[in-house]
Amino acid sequence: MTDSSDWVAYVGPFRYPWGEACSRRVDGIARSLALTGRHVVVVGGEHTPTEPRPVDFAAAPGTITHVGVGELPPAGASPAAKANQVLLRWGARTVAWLAAQPTRPSHVVVYGGGTPYMVHLRRWCRRHGVPLVVDVVEWYSPRQLAGGALGPLHLSAKLALRHHYPRCSGVIAISTLLEEHFRRRGCPVVRVPPTLDVRQLAGAPEAPATGRDELTLVYAGTPGRKDLLGTVVQAVEAVARSGARLRLRVVGPSRQQLRDLLGGDPPEMVEVVGRVPQWTVPHLLREADFSVLLRPPARYANAGFPTKVCESMANGTPVICNLTSDLGRYLEDGVNALVCADHSGAALTTALHRAVRLTTEERLLMRKAAREQALDSFDIRAYAQPLARLLDSVQEVTGAGHRGH
Repeated sequence: MTDSSDWVAYVGPFRYPWGEACSRRVDGIARSLALTGRHVVVVGGEHTPTEPRPVDFAAAPGTITHVGVGELPPAGASPAAKANQVLLRWGARTVAWLAAQPTRPSHVVVYGGGTPYMVHLRRWCRRHGVPLVVDVVEWYSPRQLAGGALGPLHLSAKLALRHHYPRCSGVIAISTLLEEHFRRRGCPVVRVPPTLDVRQLAGAPEAPATGRDELTLVYAGTPGRKDLLGTVVQAVEAVARSGARLRLRVVGPSRQQLRDLLGGDPPEMVEVVGRVPQWTVPHLLREADFSVLLRPPARYANAGFPTKVCESMANGTPVICNLTSDLGRYLEDGVNALVCADHSGAALTTALHRAVRLTTEERLLMRKAAREQALDSFDIRAYAQPLARLLDSVQEVTGAGHRGH
C-alpha cells in the first residue's frame, strides 16, 4: 500500500477490471481521478489479487492499483452463506482492509453494496474523519430484484438510496434524474455518465463495417429485466421477412437463454455469439453498422444510463434506440443515431426500415458523428476536473463539520 496520504479508496462488491457493466463504470471513474494526480486503490469484491496490483495507465500523473478483499461469496457457496454475506456482512472485509493500511485515504468512494455496505463504511469513515462519496447508478424497481417489493434485496437498496446515500459527503450520479434527486436532499453532486478512455480506442472505420449490402446489427450485453431484447428480435425478423437484407448478432446471452426469452429458437437472421471476453467486444461493435437497444421509459431506466450506448458510439458505431435517461442529451436522430419514437416493436421496425434505406455515405457520416460525440461526452478526460472539484469540496466541508461525518 502506498504511504502517500493522497490516495483514494474506490470500494464495492464488484469485479474489476472486467466481469460486468459496473466494472467499466468503476474503471472510468478511477481513470478520471488518476488523471488529476490522485492515487486510486480499487478495493474490489473478488478474492484476488490479495496484494495491490498496478493497473496500466501510463498517460496519467496519478496511479491505479487493484486489490480484492473477498466481499463476493465464493463460487459454490451455499444459499445460507450467500445470504449471510450479502445481507449482513457486506462491507466488513473492506473496512478491515482499510483499517489495516498504514495511512488513511483522503476519500472513500463506494459503488454498490446497499445498506450493509453503507452501515460498515459510514461508521468507519465517521470515526476516522474520512469523506465518503457514493457513486449512484441505479434506482431499482421491485421487479428487478429477487423477492419483490418486500424482499430483503429491495429493502436494502431502498434504505440505502433514501437514508444512507443522502448522508454521505458527496454523490457521483450517473443521470440527471439521480443528480436532481440528491441535489434536492442538499447533497454535493457531480453528474458523470458512463465513461471510458475513448481516445485509446480505434477510431470509426472509414466505411460501414460490413462492406456488404446486408445491414448488420449488434446487441452486446446482458438484457436482465431492463432491455427488451425479445422485442428487438421480433422487429428484426419482421423487417427481414419484408424482404430487407439484415441480420442481428447477439453477444452475451447463450442460445438457451435467448431461446428461453423468445419461447423458441431464434430466427435464422439472428446469430447467437454468446459470451466473449470483454476485450473482444470493441471489435464486434466496429463490425456492425448499428447497435440496437430498447428500454421501457420506467424510473429505473431513466435513473440509470446504458453503458452499451457509450461503448457503441466510442467505437464509431451509431445506435438505434428509444430515448430513456439522458440519451436525448447526446443522440441526434439521423446524425449520430436513429431514434425510435417509443419502445414498441412497431417503432423499432420503422427505424430499421430507415436504416436499411441509408446510403453508404450516410452510414459513414453517422459513424463519424457517433465517434465525435463519444469523444466529447463519454471520454474519461471530460470528467477529471469535475470529479476533482467534488472531492476537494467535500474534503473542505467535512473539515467544517458536515452532517455526513
